[in-house]
Amino acid sequence: MRLSSRIQHVVPGGDDGWEIYYRARAMAEAGETVTMLSIGDHDIGPDAGIVAALTRSLAAGHTGYTPVEGTGELRAAIAATRPEPTAPEQVAVTCGGQAGLFAAMMAVLDPGESCVVLDPYYATYAQTVRAAGGVPIIVPCRAADGFQPDAGAIRAALRPDTRAVLLNTPNNPSGAVYDAERIAALVALAEERGLWLISDEVYASQVWAGSHRSPRALPAGEPRTLVVGSMSKSHGMTGFRTGWVIGPRAAVDRICELGVTTTYGLPGFIQDAAAHALRHGEAAAAEIRARYGARRAAALAALGSGPGFRVVPPAGGMYLLLDIRETGLTGDAFAARLLERCRIAVMPGESFGAAAAGHVRIALTVAEPLLLPALREIAAMAAGLAMPAAAGSSAG
Repeated sequence: MRLSSRIQHVVPGGDDGWEIYYRARAMAEAGETVTMLSIGDHDIGPDAGIVAALTRSLAAGHTGYTPVEGTGELRAAIAATRPEPTAPEQVAVTCGGQAGLFAAMMAVLDPGESCVVLDPYYATYAQTVRAAGGVPIIVPCRAADGFQPDAGAIRAALRPDTRAVLLNTPNNPSGAVYDAERIAALVALAEERGLWLISDEVYASQVWAGSHRSPRALPAGEPRTLVVGSMSKSHGMTGFRTGWVIGPRAAVDRICELGVTTTYGLPGFIQDAAAHALRHGEAAAAEIRARYGARRAAALAALGSGPGFRVVPPAGGMYLLLDIRETGLTGDAFAARLLERCRIAVMPGESFGAAAAGHVRIALTVAEPLLLPALREIAAMAAGLAMPAAAGSSAG
């Protein structure tokens, strides 16, 4: 039987960029010891107070259907986290940030219309545009510019059918935190050309240098920005699948209607736990921030500098991007060799677009006694691969 063209082209060629992760997971499930530095899942669970709130809600019988748009308590708690004025009615609760991203695309794109995706990008971005019937336009952010977006390059890439720009700050995988001038330039371009801005801000709680800027905080950005957020990174609640979209009331109302045909809302006990986390879990969120800040500092010190690699110090997020082009390998080849030789799993930069090719992304999601030796092994392998090329160069 024939499948739809849309679903067959969500992942072109059948490669979704996660092959190394799937291979590493299969090895671990077979009993091999693998250091997993591939995906952004925390090594400890959520705070005990959050789990207790969920347990209380279950015991109280909050196990039935909930309002599809989210409970009033959770919508109000999410709205209260925003620095700019936000009403609970401007919040649509979604099944994680990924569902929020899909809902935002469905809200702004008609079939065949295009959306700018800034490269490097999270591995699902282009897929999500295609899943919504849209066409991704990939615009690179240059490593030489610190992976900051260039409004001029975006302007040059726009088509008559372009309806939106998808941005992510702090950025996954680069760790770039878009500066105020770049955000203002994006808002000005969106206002001029009648574009939506879809702003993925799931790492906003993890900023190490500079400060987080949301386009929605600018007067011209507020009516044309859809903010995607999540509990996963800030509160260690990845498996709770609690996310949201914040935006103009008219757009949020339509996104809530989409929820009727997809997830039909989140379980009440999960929403109660999420509301508790937002209202009473600042200490838990601060502990997570501190943990990744400390790991970032320790990781940079452990890697140092050496032949075969260059560290891209992240201004935000929970990852390191390592430039390994001096080894002569692609990110895919380096990651595959690292997994085979050292049983260490990282994500190839090519999973995140052409701008990150020749890089690997390292998730800081294991404790330092595991993380730091693994980083030293990565550095040693990169140096060993670079040495023959360096020797040949000096001999010439």
